[in-house]
Amino acid sequence: MPRGGPRREADREVATGEAQAERVGAKRTSPRYPVLLVDDEESWLRSFQSALRASGINNVVALSDSRQVLEMLGKRQFCAVAVDLMMPHVAGEELIPRILAEHPELPVLVISGLSEIKAAVNCIRLGAFDFIVKTESRNTLIAGIKHAIEIFELRRENSTLRQRLFQEELDSPELFADILTVDKTMRTVFHYVEAIAETAWPVLVTGESGSGKELIARAIHRVSRRQGKFVAVNMAGLDDNMVADTLFGHTRGAFTGAAQARAGLVETARDGTLFLDEIGDLSPQSQKKLLRLLQEEEYAPLGSDVSRKSTARIVAATHQDLTALQEAGTFRRDLYFRLRGHMVALPPLRERPGDLPLLIEHFVDEAAGEGGRSLRADVAGIAALLGGYAFPGNVRELRHLVLDAARLAEGATLGPEAFRAVLRFDPTVRLDAATPADGAVPADLLGFGPRLPNLKQARELLIEEALRRAGGNQSVAARLIGVTRQAVSKYRQSRQDGDASQDS
Repeated sequence: MPRGGPRREADREVATGEAQAERVGAKRTSPRYPVLLVDDEESWLRSFQSALRASGINNVVALSDSRQVLEMLGKRQFCAVAVDLMMPHVAGEELIPRILAEHPELPVLVISGLSEIKAAVNCIRLGAFDFIVKTESRNTLIAGIKHAIEIFELRRENSTLRQRLFQEELDSPELFADILTVDKTMRTVFHYVEAIAETAWPVLVTGESGSGKELIARAIHRVSRRQGKFVAVNMAGLDDNMVADTLFGHTRGAFTGAAQARAGLVETARDGTLFLDEIGDLSPQSQKKLLRLLQEEEYAPLGSDVSRKSTARIVAATHQDLTALQEAGTFRRDLYFRLRGHMVALPPLRERPGDLPLLIEHFVDEAAGEGGRSLRADVAGIAALLGGYAFPGNVRELRHLVLDAARLAEGATLGPEAFRAVLRFDPTVRLDAATPADGAVPADLLGFGPRLPNLKQARELLIEEALRRAGGNQSVAARLIGVTRQAVSKYRQSRQDGDASQDS
């Protein structure tokens, strides 16, 4: 056995893997646009460059002659500039207004060897983003650079979003080809995705089950043009150990049965996108581990104390109401705000009625291809039949309905009658608002017999009727009667508990 035992050997494996990963990751520059460091002390420039590289910022240009700054900024795009306060030729205080006059979008940091309050105040008045003292810890200097990069990305993103609000066409419509839609809200989502895709910030995708969250996540990856892979994992049903092993991997000997080291999905998605589906199902312990990954951009495989840098962009998705989960104390607020660097909310299918014919035709073609036969569809008739249905399963449910109906259809024509044979719901159920805008309750909305129910009975009858009309789907039932899904779920649970106690 090598000296130091299994743990020392395991750490050696991780260190070796980290070195290899650094060589692979060296091809990717982070951030997208470089940081410009200006200081006449070349030894300090080299030292600070190394510190930034170790923190994950490897796209840095160093300049020791302050006279070349404006020429350098005119040749290429930068995301931040850090200038020394006291330099020969052109001092930092002189550079600030010159840089901002030509490049107002650039955050300019001033770095000084001395803590001079008067100079710091003057630099801020001139427009400097921050004033940092060289003698402070490297972590403070690095944090200042990272903050400047974030501000640049936010400014650029806001500018891009403003432009896209008045832009009809997408820059890369082919990258959204997997998502069939003519809906205006979905087109707005596509424009937003194009605006945010190139940033490294996490994205939180929300929407009901079957609404296309993974398709949007894949589109975000394609539009970002990141060099790494798109890696997807469903977090539902994973316990704490499985989450850690799945995301971070393990070293040899980390636990019983770990005969070989295994890379986790964070490593597999290096320089790419890691899609975490059903993020609302994570346990509190797993949420804490994910929070550290997002905050520090680093992780450690099971069985090792050696951290690795993460270069995977995180896209998370959920069909749950994370705000309600926070109020219930089951989802961390700090994790929520880390995940929602950007937010994409997908509309349900019932709010995209114009997409029904397009999707029906596509799924009919898919069914014909699977069955190896020619199949014509009465798309207008089918869409008319399904047009008022709530579709709690959204696009996924529609696909299954079309495939089921196609299998039962006789001959080469698929019409509404084939769908009536497979419908497990009332297609006339709508989610239209029952109460007019003036708040008046229609006279025919409720019908009472000779006996009036009490409030508890009326509540139970209302929920039961909503569940019946929604085919048992609690989310749809809740929307039908204007309550939260948790309220319907609590009612169902109380009924089940009551039935169980009667049986016993």
